[in-house]
Amino acid sequence: MKSPSPALSSTLQAWWNPQQPSGMPIHRYHRPGPLEPHRPGPRTWLDRPLDHAPLWSSVDLRDGNQALANPMDQRRKRKLFDLLLRLGFKDIEVGYPSASEAEFDFVRHLVTGDRIPDDVTVTVFTPARPELIDRSFEAVRGADRAVVHLCHATSCLWREVVFRMTPSEVLALARQSAEHMVRLAERADGEIRFEYSPETFNVTEPDFALEIADTVAEIVDATPERPLTLNLPSTVEMHAPDVFADQIAWMHQHLDRRDSIILSVHPHNDRGTAVAAAEYALAAGADRVEGTLFGNGERTGNVCLVTLALNLFSRGIDPQLDLSDLPEIRRVVEECNQMPVPPRHPYAGELVFTAFSGTHQDAIAKGLTDLDRQAAEAQLPARELPWDVPYLPIDPKDVGRSYEAVIRVNSQSGKGGIAHVLRSRWGLDLPVELRVEFAGVIQRITDVTGVEVQPDRIWDTFRTEYCTGGRPGLPAPAEGADDPVEQLLAAARARGVRAEVDQLTPGEAGPPTGAAHACYARLLVEDRPVWGVGLADTHRGAVALAVRAALHRGGVRTHGSDPLPHLAGPREAAR
Repeated sequence: MKSPSPALSSTLQAWWNPQQPSGMPIHRYHRPGPLEPHRPGPRTWLDRPLDHAPLWSSVDLRDGNQALANPMDQRRKRKLFDLLLRLGFKDIEVGYPSASEAEFDFVRHLVTGDRIPDDVTVTVFTPARPELIDRSFEAVRGADRAVVHLCHATSCLWREVVFRMTPSEVLALARQSAEHMVRLAERADGEIRFEYSPETFNVTEPDFALEIADTVAEIVDATPERPLTLNLPSTVEMHAPDVFADQIAWMHQHLDRRDSIILSVHPHNDRGTAVAAAEYALAAGADRVEGTLFGNGERTGNVCLVTLALNLFSRGIDPQLDLSDLPEIRRVVEECNQMPVPPRHPYAGELVFTAFSGTHQDAIAKGLTDLDRQAAEAQLPARELPWDVPYLPIDPKDVGRSYEAVIRVNSQSGKGGIAHVLRSRWGLDLPVELRVEFAGVIQRITDVTGVEVQPDRIWDTFRTEYCTGGRPGLPAPAEGADDPVEQLLAAARARGVRAEVDQLTPGEAGPPTGAAHACYARLLVEDRPVWGVGLADTHRGAVALAVRAALHRGGVRTHGSDPLPHLAGPREAAR
């Protein structure tokens, strides 16, 4: 085979990296660097830990809804609105009333039906056009309080290509729109506050973004008692999260009326780093985050507020949202959006607390067992103890999940995971050597089928393989026999089979087994180790059944009674 030519100059690529140029058209994406502000000194925000929840603002009903192939009808919107209330959201953007009659009617449904709680503020979105602003104010007429959200693009590309406007014309548009909003608010019945978004802020010249934001804040006369929500979107995520944070930090430091502004961010996820961008932005000075449940939104979506909130929770910080029933939250959101939440979505996905790998399963199972040990020693419920289990950043039960799906078995699984399934579902704590052997049994099944083995099949296989003490074979020990084990061994010797007990391990059996006691018997049958398991209402009965099962599996039988075939060999390699 012909050797490839050197990938790149040695000054760019180390000798140990043999990757070659991709051939993709990278020349189309050679762009100027990000429009970073004049950064004074070090990034002090890097040392600022997040120690409290921001103001969460859900835009599911507006930004999320406008990204759906089939926008929500009033029933689905109402269901999602009610969910947001139950979760504890106090800031909800409820629609884009100038976009359609359906949007307008839903806002009126909330306002006229007195469906907005006293401690919740709703927001309506409007572009910078007088007739659309008018329609938005009409939608919230009669509301006790509301925010009208003015939004228009400010970056060079949008100015030149989309709107064909100069910076001064865009500034005039913002000024005229803000003045129009102030006039309408003065005539409104309820309390109207304002939100302003310089759309495409993250690719707008910093000085121009600051000028236009200060202008709007001055026009609406932002004060600490009546603050302006200044929302800074990364409308299309173009740069690394630290760049966005630098932009937020610079605005935070230079706004004229900073004490009269709720500094908000609206990260999109085009580069897959919206969560990181939001967390950095909060450290850099932001007070509020706009996003959606599970990240629904245009293109790759908005920042996921569930992920952000549970990231705080995982560090012991109250997220101020009740996310204790994630399966139900996911069900409602999937119904309303008519889109599934991906199985690997952080915290909420079907598989995020699931381990298939044997090494992961073993570590998780040992972590859960150790937590139970600590709880028993402290005489406290396990849920009262600090959570520290390998591979699981939070306790699945704290978000409404169970441990049943934490460990699932396939061809990648090992003894620890399989043993955990038997312990967690049927209360059986197998000796280590038996775990190794039974893992080999399950491995043979997965090698043949190539698919996941469900817990019920694991249980059925275990009983069939090891719990054979009640089947025809050796006679049962006589009732009241002084030593049923010796009686069974004597019966084996009478049939010409040399057998002795190598290990008897008593244990408990969970209610699903139908028994109270378990015993794990390891016999040497003609010097070959053989396991048997007994399940009974008494310890004595479990011991007898375990020994009888081991003898049966070892080939001891009465005339005309064949031993039960089994999959386990005398020894199996540990996984």
